Amino acid sequence: MASPTSMNRCNLPPWAIASKHYNSKPQIIEIQGVWHNGRPLFEKLDDQEDPEKRGLIFHDFMDVRYQLHQWEREETKNSRKSLKNSYLRFLRGWLFDSNSLEGAVLKGWVESRLGLTPTFHCEAINDIHSETYFRYTVDRMKGSERTNAIMPQLDLLYEFVQYELRRRFSTQTHLTLYRGIYDFEEHQIVEKHDKSHYLLRLNNLNSFTDDFEKAWEFGSRVLQAEVPLTKIFFMGGLLPKSLFKGEGEVLVIGGEYEVKVLIGG
Repeated sequence: MASPTSMNRCNLPPWAIASKHYNSKPQIIEIQGVWHNGRPLFEKLDDQEDPEKRGLIFHDFMDVRYQLHQWEREETKNSRKSLKNSYLRFLRGWLFDSNSLEGAVLKGWVESRLGLTPTFHCEAINDIHSETYFRYTVDRMKGSERTNAIMPQLDLLYEFVQYELRRRFSTQTHLTLYRGIYDFEEHQIVEKHDKSHYLLRLNNLNSFTDDFEKAWEFGSRVLQAEVPLTKIFFMGGLLPKSLFKGEGEVLVIGGEYEVKVLIGG
């Protein structure tokens, strides 16, 4: 949920991005300076029709810009770790456990760039002055210490994902996605329309999948939502399998969502 005093680094205010009205009429989210700084990458991607090769071009660009390939040359253990722990380490860490240090860093990216504070990290966060919020910030700082310029890396990752989504889904503004849950512990119920339709306030970053059947593996209920392409932070399948194997994984930026709740028999 966006705090009333939230600051961000994009073209839209936090309250707008978090609102249900944004989801019905999404606008492009521009993070300050990212497109300009990444222009050489996107000009190169424009000339490539093969999506697999575009994923490799992106990773190679990241590799060179952030010297990710030079970790073995560093003299100290800490220096080697800071380069080795690239954006891929954080995506894999989230896939393993969204409440990990890596998960805190990804939630921290959403908070610092879009102004949406997390509502859950290991436990519910109801107040930015609470002990639970403090523990989240400690995890976020510990996680950020483990890599080199992780926030700018994640900026460019989001911009690449948005670029790819526009190319692959040029006629669409939304995707139907699914999230398996057992209860509403991680989500705040804003309104209950009927037994299967809710307005929920989702955490600032959430795991969804584009595979309806797979969602049932993660809970006794499944949330079905129409997610704007602009609120997809990452989607498995946009990077080559050799880099990331979580094909069905979709990381969705939170806020208020109208959802349909499906209950297993």
